[in-house]
Amino acid sequence: MKSPTERRLAGFGLILLSALSFGAMPIFGRLAYRSGVDPVTLLLLRFTMATAIMLPVMFARRLPWPRGRTLLGLIAMGAVGYVGQSICFFTALKHASAGLVSLLLYLYPALVAILAVVVLKERLTRRKTFALGLALAGAVLTIGLSGGGTATGIALGVGAAVIYALYIIYGTHLLKSVPPIPAAAVIMAATAVVYAGVVAGRGPRWPSTPAGWGWIAAIAAISTVVATVTFLAGLERIGPTSASTLSTIEPVISVGLAALVLGERLAPLGLVGGVMILGAVLLLVRAEPVT
Repeated sequence: MKSPTERRLAGFGLILLSALSFGAMPIFGRLAYRSGVDPVTLLLLRFTMATAIMLPVMFARRLPWPRGRTLLGLIAMGAVGYVGQSICFFTALKHASAGLVSLLLYLYPALVAILAVVVLKERLTRRKTFALGLALAGAVLTIGLSGGGTATGIALGVGAAVIYALYIIYGTHLLKSVPPIPAAAVIMAATAVVYAGVVAGRGPRWPSTPAGWGWIAAIAAISTVVATVTFLAGLERIGPTSASTLSTIEPVISVGLAALVLGERLAPLGLVGGVMILGAVLLLVRAEPVT
């Protein structure tokens, strides 16, 4: 049996792997959009492919399916939480700049910290508070503000952050009774079913090239299956505040990969923000174990 320190370090490693996987998703998405696929069809394919990956894993490992209230809770996390957050985020992009919408989404670590104290009675130490503030400031600099937005766009951006924060807090409670792989399988399947209904109602726009299908497969395998399973596993080990704060390294990864793969310019302030987020990560790694 692992010691509390080993368990905590494993949790940090899992969340960082999740952040790397999630951070690659905007790059995969940008490349997939070149094939003509639209966001809703992409999301349907993403979660359908992810479910198709998870089901054989479940059967191969003979993992039991969640039941009762746990099953209903996981379905809600997918059908309400995942779908609601992604719809708010992608709709907000039509009414506000990408930088502003991304920045609003990264309000969620602060919301998670507040909810963890109020709902879960988690102790928010000075070190965690400072790391949270440092990470949020770093996210601001890393993402940058590339313009304003309408009231609708701002409201939807904040809505995405609120839904994601509630998703994390609720997941922290639910994961006490179910392992990460069955939990992720149910969440992905529920999300896929909802998007299937949406696409059936409005019609699909499928990728027109083999490369487009390949990038969507990468989103499903890496930025959904790996990202979600490792996040849920890490969340159960280190708690919601540390997990959400560590996840602010995602924009650093996204910006770095965009510069490397897509040739996008990396602004000096973005580099400063990345260093601040990495500093917050190091502070959390050296923090006391979550109790």
